[in-house]
Amino acid sequence: MSPATQGAIVLVVTILVLLTGAPVAFALGAVAVVFLVLFQGADSLSVVAETLYSGLHDFTLVSIPMFIMMGAAIGSSPAGRDLYVALDRWLYRVPGGLVVSNLGACALFAALTGSSPATCAAIGKMGIPEMRKRGYPAEIATGSICAGGTLGILIPPSITFILYGIATETSIGRLFLAGVMPGLLLTGLFMAWTIFYIWWKGFRAYAPEFRYSWAEKLSSIPKVAPFLAIVVGVMVVLYGGIATPSEAAGVGAALCVVLAVTIYRMWSPKDWWRILRETTRESVMILMIIGTAVLFGYMLSSLYITQTLAQAIAAAEVNRWVLMLLINLFLLVAGCFIPPAGIILMTSPILLPIITNAGFDPVWFGVIVTINLEIGLITPPVGLNLFVVNAIAPDIPTRTVLFGSIPYVGAMVVALLILCVFPEIATWLPDALMGPASGGR
Repeated sequence: MSPATQGAIVLVVTILVLLTGAPVAFALGAVAVVFLVLFQGADSLSVVAETLYSGLHDFTLVSIPMFIMMGAAIGSSPAGRDLYVALDRWLYRVPGGLVVSNLGACALFAALTGSSPATCAAIGKMGIPEMRKRGYPAEIATGSICAGGTLGILIPPSITFILYGIATETSIGRLFLAGVMPGLLLTGLFMAWTIFYIWWKGFRAYAPEFRYSWAEKLSSIPKVAPFLAIVVGVMVVLYGGIATPSEAAGVGAALCVVLAVTIYRMWSPKDWWRILRETTRESVMILMIIGTAVLFGYMLSSLYITQTLAQAIAAAEVNRWVLMLLINLFLLVAGCFIPPAGIILMTSPILLPIITNAGFDPVWFGVIVTINLEIGLITPPVGLNLFVVNAIAPDIPTRTVLFGSIPYVGAMVVALLILCVFPEIATWLPDALMGPASGGR
């Protein structure tokens, strides 16, 4: 059987297994083991344990549970509420100021947690009821939270960038820096659409004579400022060469836990248990996906499927932008069915040699991949943020939430086009602060 035929069978079976709803880690591991035995015999099982272990035998992985703990500590505290209140008091005069405040809070909370569902849930629990109470249309209230939540995997520190860096051996520090400007670009596009929509509808959340005093504005800052200072501090020590990503993540996690305990009085064992439970659950899930994705990649390579695909694309000699369009379409479709971690770990090692041979920057491509996966978070059938928002506001039909999210999907597509025309938006900051790319982690 030719490698192309084997690859087609593996693709179909993998998609069918994932569509059953089986956990991604177990699905990938099972498919890899079955096809290794099927095509190479039972002796191939001798490499399974070693391959799984080698996939997890990387010190860089220590940063994943640390950044997750950082997000869990903040997500378990009322920090999201305070961040939301602070921004609302400063932006209330802007048309659609409350929605803009929610988007700004999502961007800042994304920088604190690196998690899309956590961002969506933390800001949405406070923002959606408040927007509805003030009469905002249901579609803009829910759609903005769905879209704002996706910033959690783009604005650093991002677990998605860590996984991409590990899978492709790309500098995680450069990836973090590369996500800053596109994250701000995407936040700006979200806000621009919101302001235009609210202005077009002629809607006002406050009476024209309503004012927040300077005392009320300034009083909202002290509780959120220390958390933002930690994020800035982590970025400074990381990009200043003072600490590695793992060390910076460990210190950031410890400081966030300390601040959550001291500022919000989270002394009870119940609070600590919630932080540790969420950290352990998400960390184990991601690490299991990493291990089995490495095994899956080994299976593809040992059956010569990866090499055959790369050779076929290279032999096609299509325009590199046509190639990038096809890759984007593939990522968009895959993102509708598979979680971001699974897609990155399965596809990045395969796509990396293809895009580098076409002359694309791996760091820039990491940003492109992430924005594609953001779209998948708010598109059915598996759009995770749609379910998070539906749980927050169960009385709003999913159809309304989806229609409210569609314009923000359009903003993401615009961001992708802008980044294709001006790739320096992603590459300028890492090149300016860390010098030209030289490979490695």
